[in-house]
Amino acid sequence: METTSASVTERRRLRLPNWPLLSMIGAVIFLFWVFIAVFGDLLTPYEPGEFVDSWNVLGPMTADYWLGTDYLGRDVLSRIMTGAKYTVGLPFVTAALALLFGLILGVMATLLSKTVDTAMSWLMDTVNSLPSTIFALVAVAGFGTSIPVLIIVITILYIPSAYRNVRSAAINVSKMEFIDAARVRGEGNMHIIFREILPNIIPNLLTHFGIMFIYIALLLSGLSFLGLGIQPPEADWGALVSENMVGLSYGAPAIFAPALCLLSLTVSMTLMVDAVSHQKKDR
Repeated sequence: METTSASVTERRRLRLPNWPLLSMIGAVIFLFWVFIAVFGDLLTPYEPGEFVDSWNVLGPMTADYWLGTDYLGRDVLSRIMTGAKYTVGLPFVTAALALLFGLILGVMATLLSKTVDTAMSWLMDTVNSLPSTIFALVAVAGFGTSIPVLIIVITILYIPSAYRNVRSAAINVSKMEFIDAARVRGEGNMHIIFREILPNIIPNLLTHFGIMFIYIALLLSGLSFLGLGIQPPEADWGALVSENMVGLSYGAPAIFAPALCLLSLTVSMTLMVDAVSHQKKDR
């Protein structure tokens, strides 16, 4: 019994991150954007809605306006900093909610009866068969473009993928010997879930969270680009690209800056996911 407990303890122990340089750079970039999302409203050089240079719309980068001005003469840097709370915050919240509900349902399906597992899998397959972009467009157009509606719609769309990931990982872990040892010791389902299964599927959860974050960030930016996401006077990075499209032929920074920011956010998360997935394979 002591040998079994020692092996379980060893199995639960997580290695310290040993990521490649690119992944570490990605982590720094992502943390930078998280910092901007949290404190961006307090650090903006100008008010995001202030017409700082109405005579020079879609202006170039200058010492006063580091990323130029937009189509109304507002400071682009300030609008990017205030928009980060939507482009970074909303995907983070919705991915976390989808993962939480997927975790609860996936673990329930693993430990409860076969009938419950079949019913949940059927329901999740039904929702997963819906085209995410079209469903989001129809739902947002029908119920409005408020932030609560966006959170609910996107969360519902991504619960099935989180459920499938958690269920698959939990089933694989539940077949291992240390789970049988816990049952022989008389441990209940709650102990098995929180002390045996969850610690061993954390890398899977982190990897899937990162993947969902990327897809949700792109989906929300796409909705805003089409005018069905964050509404004026607020704007996320997708909306900033859309409202400054007239500056594309001029090469205005107002259109390229938010697009590059979104690119850096998704690439940084991709590098982090790649590092976590490789670390998971090496365990």
